[in-house]
Amino acid sequence: MEHIIPMWMLIPFVCQLLCIAIFPLTKVEHWWEKNIHKLMVSFLLGVPVAVWLCMHGLSHELEHQMIYDYVPFILLLMALYVTTGGICIQGDLRATPRVNCTILAIGYLFASFMGTTGAAMLLIRLLLQTNSQRKYTTHTVLFFIAMVANCGGILTPLGDPPLFLLFQKGTPFGWFLGMTPEWLATGLMMLAVYYTMDSKFYKKESEERIQADKEEVERVTYTGLINLIWLACVVLSTMFINKTYIPAMGEPDAPFYLKLLREWTFVLIIILSLVTTKKKVRKDNNYNWTPILEVACVFCGIFATMIPALMYLKQNPLPITEPWQFVYCTGFLSAFLDNAPTAMVFHTTATTLADPGSANLVAGVAEPLLRAISMGAVFFGSLTYIGNGPNFMVKSMAEQSGVRMPSFFTYMFKFSLIICLPIYILVQLIFL
Repeated sequence: MEHIIPMWMLIPFVCQLLCIAIFPLTKVEHWWEKNIHKLMVSFLLGVPVAVWLCMHGLSHELEHQMIYDYVPFILLLMALYVTTGGICIQGDLRATPRVNCTILAIGYLFASFMGTTGAAMLLIRLLLQTNSQRKYTTHTVLFFIAMVANCGGILTPLGDPPLFLLFQKGTPFGWFLGMTPEWLATGLMMLAVYYTMDSKFYKKESEERIQADKEEVERVTYTGLINLIWLACVVLSTMFINKTYIPAMGEPDAPFYLKLLREWTFVLIIILSLVTTKKKVRKDNNYNWTPILEVACVFCGIFATMIPALMYLKQNPLPITEPWQFVYCTGFLSAFLDNAPTAMVFHTTATTLADPGSANLVAGVAEPLLRAISMGAVFFGSLTYIGNGPNFMVKSMAEQSGVRMPSFFTYMFKFSLIICLPIYILVQLIFL
């Protein structure tokens, strides 16, 4: 008999998400910056949920969520973070609109195959150095956040955390490539708008700055390229080490080590990357463990407190049925909360609408709804600084380089809501 989940059991999940959204904007910002405090909040909210689940005979739900969803999720992100963090790109190109567009386009492509965090961290230093002689650079960083740290990651489960969780729920790896038209349309429109804006700003630059930009050119250099091999190993492991290609991994009585074979492979890749990369490369890259540990601490609480919320939604589906409704509901919640758990919430809602006899289901939901959830979760993460993990990381690095970045609400009202959102609406109207 299915256990009825009371509505009050959603409170820890809501509190966890509100902490992520609100604490960085309040007086406790500096307290929240420490990962140990994030972990404390995760345990404070997650442990009571775990105890309640065990007391009501739902320990199997807890085990599956934490061991077979959270562990694969965090190890994939860690493998991508470590391998891309071992590749250092340095140089100073001429900061013309065409060059900046090229960097954005390359990052937009890379985002789907090394993750939005990996692509953003790989190219942001080159972009900032290239534009260091220019006065008007803020808009370039903002488009970088929208394109590289968010929208570009929709083509594979590696691109963005919500897509990997959908992959864990049974979405085929190659299915996301079917969203190439949406990815291409969004990228081209953003590049067109950016090129128009940057061309106008470039004409406003003083002759002294333009001359300095021409003279202070440094050849682009690459170090740590062995990590391209390890990055390829991460991609291939995600694609082929799963129950689709190794059926024994999906057997109910499969041993623990076999069920997590892909994750053991990720651990091995991480070790190989660390061992084979010179320390100087990571030092030049300003590499440290803080960002990935932050993700691990925060998502530990999210995954634990999410269990009752997902079970509750299965029993009490949200009153939405159309693809466009899923785009905007998933999207706006992703912008202000976190796109990974938000995607799971709406995937659960979509499963309640599925016809079990239908042949057009993907991961248990109708394909148009899955496309809508993916678009909303990935694209709309750029509407705020807190919509996706790399957003704040890029903002912080830009400010350290002397770029004046807009405040939380200024970012929204002067950039994301007037430039990004109209493009997303147009893409939705065209494709869904």
